Amino acid sequence: MNAVSDSAHKNMANAIRFLSADGVQKANSGHPGMPMGMADVATVLFSQHLKFDPLKPDWADRDRFVLSAGHGSMLLYALLYLNGYPDITLDELKNFRQLGSKTAGHPEYGHAAGIETTTGPLGQGLATAVGMALGERLLNARFGDDIVDHNTFVIAGDGCLMEGISHEAISLAGNLNLSKLIVLFDDNEICIDGPTAMSVNDDQVARFKACGWNAERIDGHDPLAISAAIDRAKNANKPSMIACKTLIGKGAPTKEGTSATHGAPLGDDELAGARTAMGWPHGPFEVPAQVLENWRTVGGRGKTERAAWTGRLDAMAASRRADFDRALSGDLADGWLDALNAHKKSCSEEQPAWATRKASGEALAVLTQAIPELIGGSADLTGSVNTKTPSTLPISASDFTGRYMHYGVREHGMGAVMNGLALHGGTIPYGGTFLVFADYMKGAIRLSSLMGQRVIYVLTHDSIGLGEDGPTHQAVETLATLRATPNFKVFRPCDAIEAAECWAAALQDTAGPSGMVLSRQAMPTQRVQHTDDNLSARGGYVLAEAEGQRKVTLFATGSEVQVAMAGRAQLQAEGIATAVVSMPCWELFDQQDEAYQRSVRGPGTVRVAVEAAVRMGWDKYIRNHGGFVGMDGFGASAPAGQLFEHFGITAENVVKQVKSRL
Repeated sequence: MNAVSDSAHKNMANAIRFLSADGVQKANSGHPGMPMGMADVATVLFSQHLKFDPLKPDWADRDRFVLSAGHGSMLLYALLYLNGYPDITLDELKNFRQLGSKTAGHPEYGHAAGIETTTGPLGQGLATAVGMALGERLLNARFGDDIVDHNTFVIAGDGCLMEGISHEAISLAGNLNLSKLIVLFDDNEICIDGPTAMSVNDDQVARFKACGWNAERIDGHDPLAISAAIDRAKNANKPSMIACKTLIGKGAPTKEGTSATHGAPLGDDELAGARTAMGWPHGPFEVPAQVLENWRTVGGRGKTERAAWTGRLDAMAASRRADFDRALSGDLADGWLDALNAHKKSCSEEQPAWATRKASGEALAVLTQAIPELIGGSADLTGSVNTKTPSTLPISASDFTGRYMHYGVREHGMGAVMNGLALHGGTIPYGGTFLVFADYMKGAIRLSSLMGQRVIYVLTHDSIGLGEDGPTHQAVETLATLRATPNFKVFRPCDAIEAAECWAAALQDTAGPSGMVLSRQAMPTQRVQHTDDNLSARGGYVLAEAEGQRKVTLFATGSEVQVAMAGRAQLQAEGIATAVVSMPCWELFDQQDEAYQRSVRGPGTVRVAVEAAVRMGWDKYIRNHGGFVGMDGFGASAPAGQLFEHFGITAENVVKQVKSRL
């Protein structure tokens, strides 16, 4: 793309600067400094390099642009308005940070076209962009250069690079040699507290080079230097980082280059002085017609390239076109559910005594063969979490035809990369680690939930049942944490049947993430009568009804269902009519109608819940005076059987809890 004249560039960049500063000033809240400092870089990127079409913002082969430094969100909103994205109008810019606006304090995925991901928690955008760049390579390997060939650009700040997730992300990207990933580092040496030298003196260029990247320093206010560096990055055979030396709050007469511009409005006098200093004699939110026309010309250039791409897409063989369209739509391949139901039937007949981590792996073997979009992985725990199948060969820098990511010991990075894969489109990511290490990737899990992305977290070794590794690895509070996360579904199956059903329910939910919480220890098959109906999709169901008029209802999940069943047997033997309810997914149970929930809960019955975790959350099902058999503190190091006895998670204790309430 052709460069614009110096005067045109200056005015186009100033439009970004002052729309951003005006938005923050009107809201009396926000971060004007970064947009003012990076306006030159953003102008060069969008006007000369970025492939996009505002009138078709979901074009599959567009370049992705991620504002990892999400506090500078007005930079993105200004760019979207100036380039003609219909969702972002001048009124939306004036409504910055107000209730119901599309221009939230930090970019929110789904609020407006052109916002590729939610950012704000620093480092998440950078790590998510690694997933987008990986998604591009995976689809390129499957469908070819004519259909998938685009870059992922990131603007990151010093805070993004201080966060630990950044190292996981850049190390992973370097190892995979993701050459179509380009990071523009806003190297302004200022953080909220003051100069970055107070807290960090890393040589970021050397750091990126050590991770296998190309990296260089440039003047972030020199349009020619910016464009030349981006050209070099686009032609590189490695991922690239360009450290753009900038002045935060550029143009502010007394605050430029200081933390005073970072997280607060400039103030009327300072903003007026900036207008004078930068030669911008226009009022708040005013953009001269010629400047807006120049920007709209930039926004209109992509339609020609998109039309050419559409022609290539239309020329694809019908079967390949159908595969591409299905992959991008997120629809599941025909026949997958029939294959899974056949697997369920086999499990009901053979009644394997599998740990649910193995049961999950067996279900995945069926699913990954049937659904080519499934991309698996683990955080260096493949053999323990059972996420690799015969259909998922490894992904590497030299071969992107694989479908299995060896993420290394990078749980947080894994979660963010999976978010990026889901957002990019064309794949359905799942990745495994131990349940307790969900804490390491909570930031990514939260964003999966906030953005409504179908990301599946495989979380094994779920309780004291893992045994000798002890309390550092025995999650007792993690289930409650995940269940407290809005729009996140926690699945804890009790056997191979429920494991298959939980996978089906997770895959069919396109509006949010799921966690497969799985045991290390073996357990018996509870469901021996096959049905194609997905009982687990109801969240909770009566696994074993009482013999006689129900007096007691026992609730349990996962490995404790067998404890509840043993307790039921003892109670029934004493003439106490007892039902067992398996609750593999609370969130799905809560979505059922009240009549169904009441029938399962058993009105008027004694209720006791059994789970090798803390009680938190159970009272809405068992009522405040219901019984609970579980954990009230951390675990211990010992064989699993001894631990269940030691902590009283036994059938005998279930019976005791029931009898004390009859």
